Parts: sequence; structure tokens; C-alpha cells
Amino acid sequence: MTTADLGSLATEAVRPELATLDLLDAHDLVSLMASDSRRATDAVVAAVPALGVAVELVCGRLRAGGRLVYAGAGTAGRLAVLDAAELGPTFSVPAGMAEAVIAGGDEALRHSVEGAEDDRAAGAAAVASLGLRRGDVVIGVSASGRTPYVLGAIDHARAVGAATIGLSCNPGTLLSAATDVAVELVVGGEIIAGSSRLNAGTAQKIALNTISTSVMVMLGKTYGNLMVDLRATNVKLRDRAVRIVQAVTGAAAEPAVEALEAAGWDVKIASLVVSTGSDVDAVTPVLEAANGRLRDALAALGEGDGPAG
Repeated sequence: MTTADLGSLATEAVRPELATLDLLDAHDLVSLMASDSRRATDAVVAAVPALGVAVELVCGRLRAGGRLVYAGAGTAGRLAVLDAAELGPTFSVPAGMAEAVIAGGDEALRHSVEGAEDDRAAGAAAVASLGLRRGDVVIGVSASGRTPYVLGAIDHARAVGAATIGLSCNPGTLLSAATDVAVELVVGGEIIAGSSRLNAGTAQKIALNTISTSVMVMLGKTYGNLMVDLRATNVKLRDRAVRIVQAVTGAAAEPAVEALEAAGWDVKIASLVVSTGSDVDAVTPVLEAANGRLRDALAALGEGDGPAG
């Protein structure tokens, strides 16, 4: 796609019904923005089949020891970095399993480095610097679906045999054509024409949350809807850890705290300790044999099959 073709993108469309946008008062502007945001959720729902395939692909690669790598520029890149960064504290994903690269580097997280997105070679170099290999999977995020930096990252991923997923907000994009799985979140024109930080960005955020969270659930990082793999690194999270152990086991707060302290604030181990009355050393190999799945470990120990509530 040449620059002359950019105006044909759905995300660049100018909506004639908004020609008097600048004449609206605060209430009408907020009402319009709020109602128009439904386009983002509708676009994600329409993409459920492709998102499901993407989740299965990522899950398979991670189960086999691969890594998840995101690549993006501008708003899309910042959202990708955010999603990768939150997997560690939320699900105890080991360092290096989820990485993200953004056009312009860390500076672009806080300040605009707009020209960086046009460097296709830089995208390839960024993922190459991570030692990308065949067992990994790369998610390229680009509202337009033609961002050179993102396409460069996908170029390198394909060259080394890594799996690829394209997340864009236009139909039939270059990114879709270049990737194994194409997720197209077609939100249409923005309230501010071309401002993909709006519905396009919202749809991308939802889609990234959907992919990564679904993968973590399938990998056994939750028990029901409980965050049993969280890192209890502050007061709020330690309090949450206690409540989770209570929910899993039906125990009072005091034994939950005692078990967590003995387990180094590992929620899964503490839950097994409370449920069985065994010590940390006895339940740890059971959890390991269950591949970290708390539900399977509890079943192996003859305990309950669901959160106590």
C-alpha cells in the first residue's frame, strides 16, 4: 500500500454526520463519545472466531516452551507493552516469556516518536534482538494494518519460523496477509477522523486482554476466576492472596495467612497446605506433577473440585 492509498482505510474515514462536532457542548460530546465506543466492543465480538484461533496458537506455543512477543507502534505499541508487562504480576509469568517491542523504544512509551513507525528494518531488528526462534509467537499490532515497523517484525518472525498473529482495525490488510492468524477489528471511522487512539485503540486493548487472559486461564493460571498465580508483592495483593486462599479452601483468615507465610506467599501452595493439612514440602511435588494446575493438584490429593465461594 502506498501513501496515496491511506485515505481508503476504514480507520481514516471521515464521517460526514460529525461535520459540526466542534459546535457541541460538553454533555453532547460526552454522550457521543460514550455511545460511539460501542463500535469497539462490537468489533471485538465480530472477531471472536479469529481470536479463538489466536488463543489456541499462543497457548500451544507457550505450553511447548515458546515465548509471546508483541510488536507495535504508537498507541498500538503502548497497548502491547502494557499487556506484556502485566502478565508477570497477575499470572507469575516468568521473566522473558512475554516481551514487547515498540517503534522508537522506551522513549516512545511516554513521548511521541512518530517517524519510528516507518522503519521496517528497525522492527525486524527489535524482535531479532530478543533471539526470536521457531517456537515463539509474535503478535503484530497495527490499527492501519500496514505499519512498516510491525511488518518488519513479522518479516523476521516468519524468516525464523515463529508463528505470527496480526491485530489490525481494517479489513484485508498487509498485516493480515503476512500472518498466520488475522484478527481484524473493524471499528470504522473515528469521531476524530484518523485518531486511532479512540475506538481502534479500545478494540485493540480489549482484544489483547482477551488473548492473553484466555491463554493464562488455559495454562492453569487461575482456579475458577480466582487469581491463584498472582505475585503478592504489596499490602493490597497480600490481602487479596489471603482472600483467595479462603475462597479456595473455606478456611478462616488466620490459617490462610499462616499457610501463605509458610509458602512464601504462593497462593497455590498455601491452598494445598490448608486443604490437606500437609506441609509445604509434601504438597509442592503434587502441584508440580499437576503442571501447576491447582484444580488437578487438589483432585490428586482427594480435595474439592471448585472454589468454596
